[in-house]
Amino acid sequence: MSNFIELQDRRPGPNILEVVRLSVDSLRKSERKVAELVLASPGRIFAATVAEVAEAAGVSQPTVIRFCTAVGCAGFHDFRLRLAQSVALGTPATHSVITAEDSPMAVVAKIFEYTITSLDWARHHLDPAALAAAIDILSNARSISFLGFGASGLVAQDAEQKFPLFGVPCSAPLDTHQQIMTVAMMGPGDVVVAISNTGSSVGVIEAARIAKEKGAATIALTGAHAALSAQCDVMLLVETLDNTDVFTPTTSRVAALVIIDVLAIAVALRRSGPGLDRLRQMKETLRDYRQGLIGPKPAE
Repeated sequence: MSNFIELQDRRPGPNILEVVRLSVDSLRKSERKVAELVLASPGRIFAATVAEVAEAAGVSQPTVIRFCTAVGCAGFHDFRLRLAQSVALGTPATHSVITAEDSPMAVVAKIFEYTITSLDWARHHLDPAALAAAIDILSNARSISFLGFGASGLVAQDAEQKFPLFGVPCSAPLDTHQQIMTVAMMGPGDVVVAISNTGSSVGVIEAARIAKEKGAATIALTGAHAALSAQCDVMLLVETLDNTDVFTPTTSRVAALVIIDVLAIAVALRRSGPGLDRLRQMKETLRDYRQGLIGPKPAE
Protein backbone atom coordinates (compact mmCIF):
# COMPACT_ATOMS: atom_id res chain seq x y z
CA MET A 1 0.00 0.00 0.00
CA SER A 2 1.32 3.46 -0.88
CA ASN A 3 2.49 5.64 1.98
CA PHE A 4 2.38 8.97 0.17
CA ILE A 5 1.12 11.94 2.18
CA GLU A 6 -2.10 13.47 0.89
CA LEU A 7 -3.85 16.75 1.49
CA GLN A 8 -5.85 16.92 4.67
CA ASP A 9 -9.66 16.87 4.43
CA ARG A 10 -9.89 20.25 6.10
CA ARG A 11 -8.57 21.97 2.99
CA PRO A 12 -10.98 23.89 0.75
CA GLY A 13 -12.48 22.45 -2.42
CA PRO A 14 -12.15 23.73 -5.99
CA ASN A 15 -12.48 27.47 -6.62
CA ILE A 16 -16.25 27.90 -6.82
CA LEU A 17 -15.98 30.84 -9.22
CA GLU A 18 -14.17 28.63 -11.70
CA VAL A 19 -16.77 25.90 -11.18
CA VAL A 20 -19.58 28.37 -11.89
CA ARG A 21 -17.89 29.74 -14.99
CA LEU A 22 -17.25 26.29 -16.44
CA SER A 23 -20.83 25.20 -15.62
CA VAL A 24 -22.71 28.12 -17.21
CA ASP A 25 -23.48 26.42 -20.52
CA SER A 26 -24.84 23.29 -18.81
CA LEU A 27 -27.22 25.13 -16.46
CA ARG A 28 -30.93 25.69 -17.00
CA LYS A 29 -31.86 29.08 -18.38
CA SER A 30 -33.12 30.37 -15.02
CA GLU A 31 -30.09 29.00 -13.16
CA ARG A 32 -27.83 30.64 -15.73
CA LYS A 33 -29.18 34.03 -14.63
CA VAL A 34 -27.93 33.32 -11.11
CA ALA A 35 -24.55 32.22 -12.47
CA GLU A 36 -24.19 35.40 -14.52
CA LEU A 37 -25.01 37.50 -11.46
CA VAL A 38 -22.42 35.63 -9.39
CA LEU A 39 -19.72 36.06 -12.02
CA ALA A 40 -20.52 39.74 -12.52
CA SER A 41 -20.52 40.65 -8.82
CA PRO A 42 -19.25 37.87 -6.51
CA GLY A 43 -18.63 40.21 -3.58
CA ARG A 44 -22.27 41.24 -3.59
CA ILE A 45 -23.51 37.65 -3.44
CA PHE A 46 -21.69 36.21 -0.43
CA ALA A 47 -23.19 38.95 1.77
CA ALA A 48 -26.76 38.50 0.46
CA THR A 49 -29.70 36.30 1.44
CA VAL A 50 -31.43 33.80 -0.84
CA ALA A 51 -34.28 36.25 -1.33
CA GLU A 52 -31.91 39.10 -2.26
CA VAL A 53 -30.05 36.95 -4.78
CA ALA A 54 -33.31 35.74 -6.29
CA GLU A 55 -34.60 39.29 -6.67
CA ALA A 56 -31.35 40.57 -8.17
CA ALA A 57 -31.24 37.70 -10.69
CA GLY A 58 -34.95 37.89 -11.50
CA VAL A 59 -35.63 34.28 -10.51
CA SER A 60 -37.40 32.39 -7.73
CA GLN A 61 -35.76 31.42 -4.44
CA PRO A 62 -36.00 27.67 -5.25
CA THR A 63 -34.06 28.43 -8.46
CA VAL A 64 -31.22 29.91 -6.40
CA ILE A 65 -31.11 26.76 -4.27
CA ARG A 66 -31.14 24.55 -7.37
CA PHE A 67 -28.28 26.59 -8.80
CA CYS A 68 -26.20 26.02 -5.65
CA THR A 69 -26.81 22.28 -5.91
CA ALA A 70 -26.01 22.27 -9.63
CA VAL A 71 -22.52 23.68 -9.00
CA GLY A 72 -21.74 21.08 -6.35
CA CYS A 73 -22.65 22.84 -3.11
CA ALA A 74 -24.68 21.44 -0.22
CA GLY A 75 -26.92 24.50 -0.19
CA PHE A 76 -26.91 28.28 -0.26
CA HIS A 77 -24.93 28.58 2.98
CA ASP A 78 -22.23 26.26 1.65
CA PHE A 79 -22.14 28.19 -1.63
CA ARG A 80 -21.69 31.52 0.16
CA LEU A 81 -18.82 30.17 2.27
CA ARG A 82 -17.00 28.80 -0.77
CA LEU A 83 -17.64 32.00 -2.70
CA ALA A 84 -16.23 34.13 0.12
CA GLN A 85 -13.20 31.84 0.24
CA SER A 86 -12.60 32.21 -3.51
CA VAL A 87 -12.89 35.99 -3.40
CA ALA A 88 -10.60 36.17 -0.37
CA LEU A 89 -7.81 34.55 -2.37
CA GLY A 90 -7.57 37.57 -4.62
CA THR A 91 -8.82 38.71 -8.00
CA PRO A 92 -11.18 35.97 -9.23
CA ALA A 93 -9.59 34.00 -12.05
CA THR A 94 -13.00 34.09 -13.72
CA HIS A 95 -12.42 37.77 -14.45
CA SER A 96 -9.03 37.02 -16.01
CA VAL A 97 -10.26 35.02 -19.00
CA ILE A 98 -8.44 36.23 -22.11
CA THR A 99 -10.36 36.96 -25.30
CA ALA A 100 -9.21 37.63 -28.85
CA GLU A 101 -10.46 41.21 -28.52
CA ASP A 102 -8.25 42.09 -25.53
CA SER A 103 -5.67 44.86 -25.91
CA PRO A 104 -2.02 44.15 -24.99
CA MET A 105 -2.44 45.94 -21.65
CA ALA A 106 -5.60 43.97 -20.93
CA VAL A 107 -3.65 40.77 -21.59
CA VAL A 108 -0.93 41.98 -19.20
CA ALA A 109 -3.48 42.69 -16.48
CA LYS A 110 -5.34 39.42 -16.91
CA ILE A 111 -2.27 37.18 -17.00
CA PHE A 112 -0.81 38.82 -13.90
CA GLU A 113 -4.15 38.62 -12.09
CA TYR A 114 -4.68 34.99 -13.05
CA THR A 115 -1.15 33.96 -12.11
CA ILE A 116 -1.18 35.77 -8.76
CA THR A 117 -4.57 34.32 -7.85
CA SER A 118 -3.53 30.84 -8.91
CA LEU A 119 -0.30 31.01 -6.91
CA ASP A 120 -2.23 32.13 -3.84
CA TRP A 121 -4.63 29.23 -4.38
CA ALA A 122 -1.72 26.78 -4.60
CA ARG A 123 -0.16 28.23 -1.43
CA HIS A 124 -3.36 27.80 0.56
CA HIS A 125 -3.74 24.19 -0.64
CA LEU A 126 -0.16 23.09 0.01
CA ASP A 127 0.13 20.36 2.66
CA PRO A 128 2.64 21.45 5.35
CA ALA A 129 3.26 17.85 6.45
CA ALA A 130 4.09 16.73 2.91
CA LEU A 131 6.36 19.75 2.42
CA ALA A 132 8.22 19.03 5.67
CA ALA A 133 8.65 15.38 4.68
CA ALA A 134 10.05 16.34 1.27
CA ILE A 135 12.52 18.77 2.86
CA ASP A 136 13.71 16.06 5.27
CA ILE A 137 14.31 13.62 2.40
CA LEU A 138 16.12 16.16 0.23
CA SER A 139 18.26 17.42 3.10
CA ASN A 140 19.68 13.94 3.63
CA ALA A 141 19.96 12.91 -0.01
CA ARG A 142 23.10 11.28 -1.38
CA SER A 143 22.04 12.27 -4.90
CA ILE A 144 18.92 13.76 -6.45
CA SER A 145 17.38 13.18 -9.88
CA PHE A 146 14.62 15.50 -11.08
CA LEU A 147 12.44 13.87 -13.74
CA GLY A 148 9.89 15.50 -16.02
CA PHE A 149 8.82 15.98 -19.63
CA GLY A 150 7.74 19.09 -21.55
CA ALA A 151 6.94 21.97 -19.20
CA SER A 152 7.72 19.72 -16.23
CA GLY A 153 11.11 19.02 -17.80
CA LEU A 154 11.86 22.74 -17.64
CA VAL A 155 11.01 22.68 -13.93
CA ALA A 156 13.38 19.73 -13.49
CA GLN A 157 16.18 21.63 -15.22
CA ASP A 158 15.62 24.62 -12.95
CA ALA A 159 15.92 22.34 -9.92
CA GLU A 160 19.08 20.77 -11.34
CA GLN A 161 20.64 24.23 -11.45
CA LYS A 162 19.87 25.02 -7.81
CA PHE A 163 20.43 21.88 -5.75
CA PRO A 164 24.09 21.12 -6.65
CA LEU A 165 24.92 24.38 -4.86
CA PHE A 166 24.35 22.48 -1.60
CA GLY A 167 26.98 19.86 -2.38
CA VAL A 168 24.59 17.20 -3.66
CA PRO A 169 25.11 15.57 -7.08
CA CYS A 170 22.02 16.25 -9.21
CA SER A 171 20.70 15.34 -12.62
CA ALA A 172 17.67 16.14 -14.75
CA PRO A 173 17.68 13.79 -17.75
CA LEU A 174 14.93 14.63 -20.24
CA ASP A 175 15.21 11.54 -22.43
CA THR A 176 13.09 8.54 -21.36
CA HIS A 177 15.96 6.08 -21.78
CA GLN A 178 18.30 8.29 -19.76
CA GLN A 179 15.71 8.55 -17.00
CA ILE A 180 15.29 4.78 -16.82
CA MET A 181 19.07 4.26 -16.86
CA THR A 182 19.53 6.81 -14.07
CA VAL A 183 16.93 5.34 -11.71
CA ALA A 184 18.03 1.76 -12.42
CA MET A 185 21.40 2.62 -10.85
CA MET A 186 19.89 4.09 -7.69
CA GLY A 187 19.75 2.73 -4.17
CA PRO A 188 19.04 3.78 -0.57
CA GLY A 189 20.07 7.39 0.03
CA ASP A 190 19.26 8.47 -3.50
CA VAL A 191 16.18 10.59 -4.21
CA VAL A 192 13.92 11.01 -7.22
CA VAL A 193 11.68 14.07 -7.59
CA ALA A 194 9.10 13.06 -10.20
CA ILE A 195 7.45 16.13 -11.74
CA SER A 196 4.17 15.93 -13.66
CA ASN A 197 1.33 18.43 -13.44
CA THR A 198 -1.22 15.84 -14.58
CA GLY A 199 0.34 13.05 -12.56
CA SER A 200 -0.15 10.73 -15.54
CA SER A 201 3.06 11.01 -17.59
CA VAL A 202 3.79 7.35 -18.31
CA GLY A 203 7.58 7.68 -18.52
CA VAL A 204 7.85 9.59 -15.24
CA ILE A 205 5.55 7.11 -13.48
CA GLU A 206 7.63 4.15 -14.63
CA ALA A 207 10.90 5.85 -13.64
CA ALA A 208 9.49 6.59 -10.17
CA ARG A 209 8.36 2.97 -9.83
CA ILE A 210 11.82 1.62 -10.69
CA ALA A 211 13.54 4.09 -8.36
CA LYS A 212 11.32 3.06 -5.46
CA GLU A 213 11.91 -0.61 -6.27
CA LYS A 214 15.67 0.03 -6.05
CA GLY A 215 15.29 1.56 -2.59
CA ALA A 216 15.47 5.26 -3.49
CA ALA A 217 13.15 7.78 -1.87
CA THR A 218 10.54 9.21 -4.24
CA ILE A 219 8.78 12.58 -4.16
CA ALA A 220 5.94 13.50 -6.52
CA LEU A 221 5.59 17.16 -7.48
CA THR A 222 2.20 17.15 -9.15
CA GLY A 223 -1.00 19.08 -9.69
CA ALA A 224 -3.39 16.14 -9.41
CA HIS A 225 -4.15 12.98 -7.46
CA ALA A 226 -3.21 10.45 -10.14
CA ALA A 227 -1.14 7.37 -10.91
CA LEU A 228 2.18 9.05 -10.10
CA SER A 229 1.20 9.44 -6.44
CA ALA A 230 0.98 5.67 -5.96
CA GLN A 231 4.67 5.33 -6.90
CA CYS A 232 5.95 7.97 -4.50
CA ASP A 233 6.66 8.16 -0.78
CA VAL A 234 5.62 11.81 -0.53
CA MET A 235 3.18 13.70 -2.72
CA LEU A 236 3.54 17.47 -3.00
CA LEU A 237 0.23 18.50 -4.49
CA VAL A 238 0.68 21.89 -6.16
CA GLU A 239 -2.90 22.63 -7.13
CA THR A 240 -3.53 25.55 -9.48
CA LEU A 241 -6.82 26.90 -10.76
CA ASP A 242 -8.54 24.75 -13.34
CA ASN A 243 -8.99 26.70 -16.56
CA THR A 244 -9.23 25.07 -19.97
CA ASP A 245 -9.55 28.24 -22.07
CA VAL A 246 -7.50 28.51 -25.26
CA PHE A 247 -5.38 31.34 -23.86
CA THR A 248 -4.80 29.93 -20.37
CA PRO A 249 -1.42 31.07 -18.91
CA THR A 250 0.97 28.31 -17.80
CA THR A 251 0.33 28.83 -14.10
CA SER A 252 1.04 25.20 -13.21
CA ARG A 253 4.67 25.56 -14.33
CA VAL A 254 5.05 28.87 -12.46
CA ALA A 255 3.67 27.28 -9.29
CA ALA A 256 5.99 24.29 -9.62
CA LEU A 257 9.00 26.61 -10.04
CA VAL A 258 7.99 28.44 -6.85
CA ILE A 259 7.85 25.14 -4.95
CA ILE A 260 11.32 24.23 -6.25
CA ASP A 261 12.55 27.56 -4.83
CA VAL A 262 10.86 26.78 -1.50
CA LEU A 263 12.49 23.34 -1.35
CA ALA A 264 15.91 24.66 -2.38
CA ILE A 265 15.95 27.45 0.20
CA ALA A 266 14.64 25.17 2.95
CA VAL A 267 17.35 22.60 2.20
CA ALA A 268 19.99 25.36 2.15
CA LEU A 269 18.90 26.47 5.60
CA ARG A 270 19.21 22.89 6.85
CA ARG A 271 22.72 22.54 5.43
CA SER A 272 24.29 25.24 7.62
CA GLY A 273 28.01 25.51 8.29
CA PRO A 274 30.72 25.11 5.61
CA GLY A 275 28.17 24.30 2.88
CA LEU A 276 26.25 27.51 3.50
CA ASP A 277 29.51 29.48 3.63
CA ARG A 278 30.50 28.12 0.20
CA LEU A 279 27.07 29.11 -1.12
CA ARG A 280 27.57 32.69 0.12
CA GLN A 281 31.04 32.79 -1.46
CA MET A 282 29.61 31.56 -4.75
CA LYS A 283 26.95 34.27 -4.70
CA GLU A 284 29.57 36.93 -3.99
CA THR A 285 31.79 35.67 -6.80
CA LEU A 286 28.89 35.66 -9.24
CA ARG A 287 27.94 39.20 -8.17
CA ASP A 288 31.51 40.41 -8.69
CA TYR A 289 31.65 38.80 -12.13
CA ARG A 290 28.38 40.43 -13.19
CA GLN A 291 29.67 43.81 -12.05
CA GLY A 292 32.94 43.36 -13.94
CA LEU A 293 35.05 43.28 -10.78
CA ILE A 294 36.64 39.96 -11.81
CA GLY A 295 37.18 38.15 -15.07
CA PRO A 296 38.62 39.35 -18.40
CA LYS A 297 38.65 43.10 -18.98
CA PRO A 298 37.21 44.52 -22.19
CA ALA A 299 39.78 45.60 -24.76
CA GLU A 300 40.46 49.34 -24.80
